[in-house]
Amino acid sequence: MVQLFPPSGKAPVASLPPWLKRPIGKASELSTVQQVIKQRQIYTICEEGRCPNRGECYAQKTATFLLMGPICTRACAFCQVDKGHAPMPLDSQEPQKVAEAVQLLGLTYVVLTSVARDDLPDHGAGWFGATIAAITQLNPQTQIEVLTPDFWGGQSDVLAGATAQRQRVATIVQAKPACYNHNIETVRRLQAPVRRGAKYDRSLSVLQIVKELDSSIPTKSGLMLGHGETEAEIIEAMTDLRSVGCDRITLGQYLRPSLEHLPVQNYWTPAEFDRLGTMARALGFSHVRSGPLVRSSYHAGENV
Repeated sequence: MVQLFPPSGKAPVASLPPWLKRPIGKASELSTVQQVIKQRQIYTICEEGRCPNRGECYAQKTATFLLMGPICTRACAFCQVDKGHAPMPLDSQEPQKVAEAVQLLGLTYVVLTSVARDDLPDHGAGWFGATIAAITQLNPQTQIEVLTPDFWGGQSDVLAGATAQRQRVATIVQAKPACYNHNIETVRRLQAPVRRGAKYDRSLSVLQIVKELDSSIPTKSGLMLGHGETEAEIIEAMTDLRSVGCDRITLGQYLRPSLEHLPVQNYWTPAEFDRLGTMARALGFSHVRSGPLVRSSYHAGENV
């Protein structure tokens, strides 16, 4: 592990380790996808989040669409996506536009994610269902994975909040995605500074609800390392995920999007990621992606 904040309190190292530098991908593959999404005024997290793997994923006929606009109602301190209390109105044609983009690009595996939309009555759960239906109708052979928010917000009554969360998750489970992903993002101790507005146990409950409603749907979660977590805390988080039946896991390195975001506390080496991946498999995860540039949807289609 490369530590950036030594006990002496010196300034963090600014340059990236060599293992985090990679080519962006073929310009033709990037421009084709960018042209299609721009023409239809839709979004991908690949572009909005500036994912380092987007060229590789596009070449493998996979992409991750960002539903319900590019403005999130929460303000997680690690995320590149724009934040605001006045997100865009829903585009009634978005499900069909996404389905058409999938068809035009010949995508065989699609991940649907979204900003948090705490302003909507169902927090956008129905929008996921509508988009899955539109894609399936136009592209019946395409596999669809979802990466959802926790569908919780605003309720002062914990029981009411839990009931609403279950109903919203059930809406998506009924649409039968190929995989249901919800990221805990970091270890329990670091949830508050990293994931503002989210809670560790609340996220675990999303994955537990999916399994309770339909145990045949694979569940998945991921952690971004580099916020100062310890190996023991990572193992604890993986054990907690397995306790709610989580089948798949991704482990990647957090990279600071801008000076306004949380600084990187440390860089985990490729060898350390390999060791953590081995530990994850020993804990019983059926599919493990562990490496510095791994992201939630990295090689997602290879899991089916």
